Amino acid sequence: MVLIFNMRELIDNLNDIKLAIFDLDGVIYRGDTLIPQADRIIKELKKRSIKVVYNSNNSTATRKTYVERLKKFNLDSTISDFYTSASISSAEITKKKENANIFVIGEIGLREELQSLGHKIITEPVNFNEIDFVIVGLDRNFNYNDIAIAQKCVLEGNAKFYATNADSTLPVARGLKPGAGTMVNALITCTGKNPVRIFGKPEPFGIEMILNETQISAENTCIFGDRLNTDILAGNRAGIITVAVLTGVTTLEMIKDLKDKANISEDFDKNLIPDIVINNLDEIFKN
Repeated sequence: MVLIFNMRELIDNLNDIKLAIFDLDGVIYRGDTLIPQADRIIKELKKRSIKVVYNSNNSTATRKTYVERLKKFNLDSTISDFYTSASISSAEITKKKENANIFVIGEIGLREELQSLGHKIITEPVNFNEIDFVIVGLDRNFNYNDIAIAQKCVLEGNAKFYATNADSTLPVARGLKPGAGTMVNALITCTGKNPVRIFGKPEPFGIEMILNETQISAENTCIFGDRLNTDILAGNRAGIITVAVLTGVTTLEMIKDLKDKANISEDFDKNLIPDIVINNLDEIFKN
């Protein structure tokens, strides 16, 4: 992979793009603040007949909430434009078992996605053997009782442990807050078990789902993300063009450091390195 910093090269490389996948936190907005020019760029891409969808690891909000949030930023969207770790996890869990009993550490986004596909959320299990899955996502009301129940479901029952994502941090308007990985690691610690599967990025489930549902090829698709170990890694694993945007958690120095490591170590995962690096979305259409 080659890092591209020249904007003319960037535009040339995006000429054949038919599908643009955007991360949300750190790329379109931070907290409740729109990242400058993000709305203009999205509209310009759509004007050029490029399909725009969103792939977020944040499982706390419903997809309807995301539609309403973007509307406040003057961006039109529909529920089907969003692929969250909650919706991806719910779809994948349904492939494993329909109408399952699930104990959730997570918020409304995850709970509603699971319930919409026919699963039953059990909050106070009478019999831990009745729980099919424990699914862990970001939960800002995370508490000792929940982790104790989850522990018993996994160790004393037959529940399989899954996670929406394992992000260590969550970008907000001012800096970072703890991410879903905080909750996931708590259950790993008290059970001694790793999740059977983590469905969000860097796993390519979401991107592969998007490609399948849009029927657009990987070579005509790119992802814009701010995290190397989630957005970029997932995009490279799925074989699409990866664009790192430096408005979130990643810096240019971090990317250069990884590129140096890739040059000296055969064991280094080169999928962490983006194809293209831009300071902000506004650079997409600069000459």
